Amino acid sequence: MTDSTSDPVSKLTPQGPTIAVTGATGHVGGQVAEILAKTGVPFRMIVRDATRAPQFDGAEVAVASYADTDASTKALAGITTLFMVSAAEAQDRREQQRAFVDVAVAAGVEHIVYTSFVGAAEDAVFTLARDHWATEQRIKGTGGRFTILRDNFYLDFVPDLVGEDGVIRGPAGDGRMAAVSRADVAAVAALVLLDPESHQQQTYNLTGPVAFSLSDAASILSKHTGRRVRYHQETLEEAYESRQKWQPEQWQADAWVSTYSSIASGELAAVSPDVERITGQKPKSLEDVLG
Repeated sequence: MTDSTSDPVSKLTPQGPTIAVTGATGHVGGQVAEILAKTGVPFRMIVRDATRAPQFDGAEVAVASYADTDASTKALAGITTLFMVSAAEAQDRREQQRAFVDVAVAAGVEHIVYTSFVGAAEDAVFTLARDHWATEQRIKGTGGRFTILRDNFYLDFVPDLVGEDGVIRGPAGDGRMAAVSRADVAAVAALVLLDPESHQQQTYNLTGPVAFSLSDAASILSKHTGRRVRYHQETLEEAYESRQKWQPEQWQADAWVSTYSSIASGELAAVSPDVERITGQKPKSLEDVLG
């Protein structure tokens, strides 16, 4: 293969891999790529920066972003099964994702496996879940095969909710979330990619084993880190005000605040058996992730 930084797709042929993984430089996509590599199945990683792509025997690298139609068309040449990780948060994310779905179908992709969000709906409290809903509808509207992985919030992200003062702040009330580990999402995704026919036209809710409140999370973090962590309930007004120090655009502020208000709404509290049903293993808890 030629230097991937200068001509990333010049030697990609229809005789190459039929599985593609986007987001391989990120947490979930990277873990999916690692699992596939261990099976020996050839696959292609579609990344925005080839210099950051992980190195796996038998894996190709192609460079494309969701917004680059020409590059995406070339990167998807010969691919029939696509793992589509949701794009980075952006005001135009739904447009980027819907455009990439259209390109994938035009390029010959037959089955799209997409990382969506639990409770995705046109009117979801978590504003970014509305983007996921729009993308789901575009995927289903193509008439092709699909598997939707509706992930809850990631357990791995929970420690990042704690401020420098040891306080988790947000308008989550006593609401609960059945957060899931990235490792469990990756395990499910890899199994689907390896046997897509068994999972076609399915939507899975991927959660952890229990639903917990942010007060519960603070107690668990305190126990595992030895640092006192507590949860402070904010009003919606206080939540928007406390985040103004980062000068977010309105869509970003809405996303940040609705992260907590979606927990309060109860939209994220349901525990699903799908992780264990697909992987045969019980999903990881927050304690497991913290080690």
